[in-house]
Amino acid sequence: MATDLTWTPPATAGELTDRCRAAGVVADRAGTEHDLAAVRAFLVRWLAVVDATDPARRAALLNDLLAESSSSPRLTDHAGTGWHLHFRGDDLPLGAVLRALISVGTALHLTSRGMDRLGRCALADCARPYADFTRGGRQRYCSPACANRDAVRRHRARAAG
Repeated sequence: MATDLTWTPPATAGELTDRCRAAGVVADRAGTEHDLAAVRAFLVRWLAVVDATDPARRAALLNDLLAESSSSPRLTDHAGTGWHLHFRGDDLPLGAVLRALISVGTALHLTSRGMDRLGRCALADCARPYADFTRGGRQRYCSPACANRDAVRRHRARAAG
């Protein structure tokens, strides 16, 4: 969700709401312009976590986001879809829901996959972030399209040289 929102930031609160619902985010209310601004500001801070190369620095930045955005875990079946963990309170605005979801999701990703499993695309003209879910943990590009474009550029450079 975080990478999607940073790749293509929503232009309106309605678009933010629609994209969250399409991604399966259950929120008690639709997003507002305040939520949109809060999510944009949060994503700037989340990108600092992505850009941190030292694991201790990455953890410190993420711990700050977790402290501000999440709460003690608890079981809930609020949507009637089955019991699951929430790391946030009830009846929060959409912006707060997303901050908790992204903070906790990032922490779970890094602790289960490895502290180096976030990065920026290696393609020179792309700065999109990615979360590395590959088996070997060697992802360097945000998408297959960027990987292919870079491979073509390297091939053409070798052919020209």
